[in-house]
Amino acid sequence: MIKRLLFAIIPALFLLACNQAGSDKSSNDRSTLSADEQAFMNNLESLCGKSFLGAEQYIKEGRESWAHKKFVMHVTKCDSNRVHIPFHLDEDHSRTWMFMVDEKGLRFRHDHRHEDGTPEDLTLYGGYADGTGNAFVQHFPADDFTMEMLADSNSRKWNIILAEDMTSFTYELEFQGELVFSAKFDLTNPVDVK
Repeated sequence: MIKRLLFAIIPALFLLACNQAGSDKSSNDRSTLSADEQAFMNNLESLCGKSFLGAEQYIKEGRESWAHKKFVMHVTKCDSNRVHIPFHLDEDHSRTWMFMVDEKGLRFRHDHRHEDGTPEDLTLYGGYADGTGNAFVQHFPADDFTMEMLADSNSRKWNIILAEDMTSFTYELEFQGELVFSAKFDLTNPVDVK
């Protein structure tokens, strides 16, 4: 009974902590977003409730390749201020990409959890949109919270790219100005994946 209660409470408390990590308070409106950031969030929300297959597009030499793994993204938890995208690699369901609005603007985070739902040691890292994007592309350099967590994080930047015809979603990681990983998802063919 206690174990079941803990499994019900832990995720709720963790989501509350997500909103407060880095000393940022949630906002209930998107007044802090530029028109392009608002349009980008609207484009993400248009995918809500759907799942899509993807694949590794690029991996820098010397890094672990995931080319042999099955990539699936699930667009979930869409509301006026957040879109969550759980990203599965085969049976590994530990990752969720989180797009959120707070008083500083559009924030992108990586939520990593253990199988029992508890947070991993390295989680909630990411950054704020840097103001150079548009309705289909946003760039997220590492924020202060991330730089405190990861020693090399000030050299990281994440790019999220939606094709202008909404046929693909691409996730990119840059390190020290160089692309090190890219994954692309086909948005033209939603799949029914459990």
